[in-house]
Amino acid sequence: MTTKAGALFERARIAAGLSQRALADATGISQPTLSRIISGSRVAKMPEVVAIAWATGHTVAQLTGVGTVADRVQCAARATNDSGMDRMREALLHFLDLDDYLDDQAVPATV
Repeated sequence: MTTKAGALFERARIAAGLSQRALADATGISQPTLSRIISGSRVAKMPEVVAIAWATGHTVAQLTGVGTVADRVQCAARATNDSGMDRMREALLHFLDLDDYLDDQAVPATV
């Protein structure tokens, strides 16, 4: 990931209303490491990208600048047990984005 990725992480952090310290606490990434990722001087590892995505409410695709799965996927589901459809769709898109990214990186799925 490049400085472009760092800028995407920074925008996600700001949009989520989190300080770097709060994002570091929410992700388990040290604040100095998070600062280096945002500045582009350190490449984010995939677990870090996923943690930042979850903490900021963004998808992996949004944080990495690749095309979004949300633009290509259609969802049909029924909410049960007081589950909100928006939250269910958001969670599904996180997993689909991660799967898409791993496919792009030639990381095989395990069964």
